[in-house]
Amino acid sequence: MTFPVRAITLDLDDTVWPFAPIAARIERVLDDWLRQHAPRTAARYPLEAMRALRERVFAENTHLLHDFTALRRMALEQALRDSGDDVALAEPAWEAFYAARNEVEYYPDSLEALRRIAARVPVAALTNGNADLERIGIAEHFAFRLTSREHGKAKPSACIFHAACARLDCAHGEVLHVGDHIEMDVAGAARAGLRSCWINREDRSWEHPELAPDLQFDSLAALADWLDAHAAPTPDRTAPA
Repeated sequence: MTFPVRAITLDLDDTVWPFAPIAARIERVLDDWLRQHAPRTAARYPLEAMRALRERVFAENTHLLHDFTALRRMALEQALRDSGDDVALAEPAWEAFYAARNEVEYYPDSLEALRRIAARVPVAALTNGNADLERIGIAEHFAFRLTSREHGKAKPSACIFHAACARLDCAHGEVLHVGDHIEMDVAGAARAGLRSCWINREDRSWEHPELAPDLQFDSLAALADWLDAHAAPTPDRTAPA
């Protein structure tokens, strides 16, 4: 399939890097930090108990499901308060947690593919997560990052896709959204009027009752190859009009 692509919106977690290793690391880092600085909280909320508390806080605050940062901080503050530790420790504990969250291990193809894609068209990070592109070191490849926390609504809401298109100054149908999640990324983008690309690294079967992605690849490298073959040449912005 061939169609014009003027810009790309790109999911991050489980598209550019796997999230499972990050999730395991941040739990360990936070637990280690609490053992050193807030031992009563560490004793009352070991890994499993902290995980259960976090899930309870998420379930009780569904109005904040677009803001993982706020929810995780709420859970951390509640754990400290329940344990009789100083709630002010939530700030340095969060810093330790967030530093670990931004230590990513890319899929082998991601960095080179991202460089190739960004050389073709503007790329905007569009994520429900809270990764910091500057800390990670790849901000140079992105026109901007739009998070659900910043926008106030999460994917698959159409409005977050539309907000990204507006910032890219592109019509909805001129933007290709790329991501791994069938509902959040592909279905959300399609319903919002964007083109959609499913990154299916695990050879899953497509299962959706209403729609299918415009494109499907097993890596970002394959998407970069498609763009090289099908995208219009990048205009020379330095040439005289």
